[in-house]
Amino acid sequence: MSPPAGIEPATEPAIEQFLAELAHQRRASIHTLEAYRRDLLRLQNFAAERPLTTLLPAHIRRFAMQLHGSGLAARSIARVLSAWRSYYRWLVRRGSAPRNPLDGVRAPKAPRILPKALSVDQAKALLDGVPDGVADDVADCRDRAMFELFYSSGLRLSELTGLDVSGLDLREGEVTVTGKRSKTRTLPLGSKARAALSDWLACRGALAAVGETALFVGARGARIANGVVQKRLTQWAQRQGLGMHVHPHMLRHSFASHVLQSSGDLRAVQEMLGHANISTTQIYTHLDFQHLAKVYDAAHPRARKK
Repeated sequence: MSPPAGIEPATEPAIEQFLAELAHQRRASIHTLEAYRRDLLRLQNFAAERPLTTLLPAHIRRFAMQLHGSGLAARSIARVLSAWRSYYRWLVRRGSAPRNPLDGVRAPKAPRILPKALSVDQAKALLDGVPDGVADDVADCRDRAMFELFYSSGLRLSELTGLDVSGLDLREGEVTVTGKRSKTRTLPLGSKARAALSDWLACRGALAAVGETALFVGARGARIANGVVQKRLTQWAQRQGLGMHVHPHMLRHSFASHVLQSSGDLRAVQEMLGHANISTTQIYTHLDFQHLAKVYDAAHPRARKK
């Protein structure tokens, strides 16, 4: 497998074989492959002339200290160690390494950073009405449909830009998307999103190239790029006078937080977000508690006043 553009090729053939398996058998994304290659090259550089299969836990701990000393954040160090651990597990399964030197090596604890979400009122302000200075044209129609879909169904940015027209079923009020590791899931559409998508489909032909399958297209008629969606959402929020930077993942966070606040059903939110592990979804319970705490502070006569 040839290395991704801009990434230094790994020198150990075993690393290339590991990355090839990630790409073809586990269907890892190009971003995941780039991250694994970068982290394994770090390991090679630390090991210098020592073969990777001879490394011990003491070496790994020393390498982790070097990462920390270089200024790498705890969360990033944890990601690097996870990549190394996965590689050694693969080597041990193949019989190419006698042990996994990451066994017993713990990553440094990272502070838990809660995702930023819009309040219900902020989401309403963002999505209701056409922003000042935005013409009611095809691009505006497309943008409204994209942003309503983000908030209605909690999509990832890659899921939205990868969506084809065939994945949309307005009659049933459903959208089928392809998420991480090529897993598909079907999600409900809210009435606002259905109306915005219906309007977009009616005028999509004025922008889309002949034969283009993508639901959302850019100025040249081809599938819209992630960066374009991010830029358009930033501009949309500014023109709506929101006074804050809004990115696509914030709409996904807002969807999860608001559904959880209303239903309390963590499992349902997990399924809709496409999380493989419910621990990933549990972060939204902290957001929910923050919301309750703010209500308490504002309403309870004995609450701490700021």
